[in-house]
Amino acid sequence: MAKRKRLIPDYSTVTLNGVEYYRTRIEDADGKRVALYARTPEELYDKETEALEQVGHARFHRKSPTVAEYCEKWLLMQSVHVRQTTLTDYTSKVRRHIIKELGEMRMADVTLDDIQLALVPVSKKSASVYKSVIILYKSIFRAAKESHVIEVNPTLHLNAKGGGVPQEDRQALTDEQVEQLLDAIRDLPPYVFVMIGLYAGLRREEILALQWDSVYLDTDTPYLTVRRAWHTEHNRPVILTELKTKAAERNIPLPTCLAECLREAKETSASDYVVANRDGGPLSYTQFKRLWQYIVTRTARPRVTKKLVDGKYVKLSLIHI
Repeated sequence: MAKRKRLIPDYSTVTLNGVEYYRTRIEDADGKRVALYARTPEELYDKETEALEQVGHARFHRKSPTVAEYCEKWLLMQSVHVRQTTLTDYTSKVRRHIIKELGEMRMADVTLDDIQLALVPVSKKSASVYKSVIILYKSIFRAAKESHVIEVNPTLHLNAKGGGVPQEDRQALTDEQVEQLLDAIRDLPPYVFVMIGLYAGLRREEILALQWDSVYLDTDTPYLTVRRAWHTEHNRPVILTELKTKAAERNIPLPTCLAECLREAKETSASDYVVANRDGGPLSYTQFKRLWQYIVTRTARPRVTKKLVDGKYVKLSLIHI
């Protein structure tokens, strides 16, 4: 098949130092007129084509938003279809690990190397944090590519394998440790919270959102229903009725010890919440930290102090009883 003949423009000519050149002018990325020269029309045509591509590429990059600008736009777009708690998590990680490192760069200028370097501080965090930041990078740049904000997605070959600090396996409490823990906090504010965690297996946000209308103690088989979740915004408690997944809403049978504990707590409770503050409302984050501090200070964990004896400091172990 015959090659299609290129349509070469009718370029003007100019003589420089006794040599005839073909000449054309183009506008560069700054809007300035630039002259191009060549000995033949074909050579000039190739030069002009390449130069126009470079100008177009440069203009595209200059119009590209900064990483900070596009990340904030992406977060705003996510607010339409994700839960507030999820958006809060996204916002924290995007601003802390992406905008902080690459915020001033143009989206179109970011390369895989830039991202890998920005991930070095994140690699010192837990493996779960590292993986979630990788997912955010890939989601943001994929959205930018699909919206024609960038020409090439630099995260195509980015993966989370081997990144971050692996989480150590947690050991379950032995029966002896459970008894020791419960004895240390018995009749104290965190007792009901700990009992529910130990014997019903609820997470913190599920326990702190649990209300008495979800606890069924007068049936043949006492049980509770998980249907709400707790989180805080600016230290204020927010109770959500929309859980992360359908599987999160579930019925949990209560062992006898927990059922008895909840019956006793309900008799003295004036709140809708199983674990409540003094006003009968859900705990704020600060109130929860104070609740947890009871456990930290009351458990039988030896603490070391120093005491001056006969002019010398002697180490002493303190144990809460």
